[in-house]
Amino acid sequence: MKSTVGVIGLGLMGRPMSMNILKAGHPLTVWNRTASRADELVAAGARLAKSPHEVAAASDFLITMVSDPPALEDVLWGANGAMAALKRGSIYMDSSTVSPALARRIAAACAERGVKFLDAPVTGGDWGARKGELVFMIGGDAETLKEAEPVIGVMGKKWFHLGPNGAGQTIKLAMNAILALQVGALAEAIALVTGAGLPAEKLVEVMQSSMARSGVLDVKAPNLVKGEYVPSFPLRLMHKDLGLALDLANQLGVPLPATAAARETYSAVKGAAKEDLDYSAVMKFWKR
Repeated sequence: MKSTVGVIGLGLMGRPMSMNILKAGHPLTVWNRTASRADELVAAGARLAKSPHEVAAASDFLITMVSDPPALEDVLWGANGAMAALKRGSIYMDSSTVSPALARRIAAACAERGVKFLDAPVTGGDWGARKGELVFMIGGDAETLKEAEPVIGVMGKKWFHLGPNGAGQTIKLAMNAILALQVGALAEAIALVTGAGLPAEKLVEVMQSSMARSGVLDVKAPNLVKGEYVPSFPLRLMHKDLGLALDLANQLGVPLPATAAARETYSAVKGAAKEDLDYSAVMKFWKR
């Protein structure tokens, strides 16, 4: 029998993740602050709830996918929040990117209610969400993960059990810092090459045949070269994740000078942006 699934948060990632859950035959209840974002899912058979509380009450397996820690705290503990309605014995999986400390706080609250919790942020972009090819970074109990795999498997192609609650978020923040640094470095190199009067495509062509080649280069280099920044991973969220990584580093006493410098660059672009842009729009720092 298919688990009854609930999803809270229907943005760039949550909506396609939800569609794959529906396609796999799971009864699905959803909620989003802007209800119209659920229209496509409702047309495909999902039920739209009136609150996060209602989603949790209807679900054996709850997933949250929201933008930042305040948004997550609000859907869990705010008015009509989900936490109070989670069913004993159910699984709750948060796939937002938040702090490890918040993940552990949620785990403790779930334990008090007899709920099994996984922090499970993802990577793969909105295209990976649409194809059901996300990669999950998971913190929590190994047995809970095993129980959750049938649902995770309709959204992702791979998942890693990384340790106790908080481990998934720690790895995600470290990885996003690397992605931000890689794209920032590529933008800086392109500025150097074009400043010398050479086309950016020449740099990319050489990089594709060198040790500098990477998945980020494959996906983001065309954005930087063309100056097209339709968000698949919004810059505002990368900026948030760099802040979370620096907060964690401060707590641990680990210096992150390159990450701190990158955040200043992303801050400048975010502050000047008039629209929602992909994080590859960091290129705009050199085009001012």
